[in-house]
Amino acid sequence: MQTANVVKMSGELDHIVALAVDTERWPVILPHYRWVTLLDGGGNHKSVEMAARRGRFPVKWRATQDVERDGPAPIIRFHHIGGVTKGMDVAWTFEVENGVVSVRIDHDFTAPWPLVGQQVADRIIGPHFVEAIAGKTLNTIKAIVEDRDDRFCPDGSPRT
Repeated sequence: MQTANVVKMSGELDHIVALAVDTERWPVILPHYRWVTLLDGGGNHKSVEMAARRGRFPVKWRATQDVERDGPAPIIRFHHIGGVTKGMDVAWTFEVENGVVSVRIDHDFTAPWPLVGQQVADRIIGPHFVEAIAGKTLNTIKAIVEDRDDRFCPDGSPRT
């Protein structure tokens, strides 16, 4: 299963990256996230347990998160270490052009289950869960950084 979600945002790259990296804060800014618990580490290298909701369906997984800051724009990498999607690799990449930031989330998952596993991943998990949750995540961050969210300023700080 491979998916890609891309959203163009008119906002500061630093603000977008800060919101994307701060996974422990996602349940505050992203209504579809139920909780994120820091299990180990912090900053650019950590392990987290994440729980979100796709409609009425709750989902939960554990992942490592590594932020690479040695290029022109950071890359945020997740590797799922627990849950139904154990083994999934995720990469957030950022490309700035003419003041617009193109944010892309790629998911790559080979289902370890015999027989129908890959079909389940390709036809159900990818389009109905992974793409849906990633799309909501990107569109909510876009609304925040473009100053269209009543709850937060473009830098992610709460409105007073």
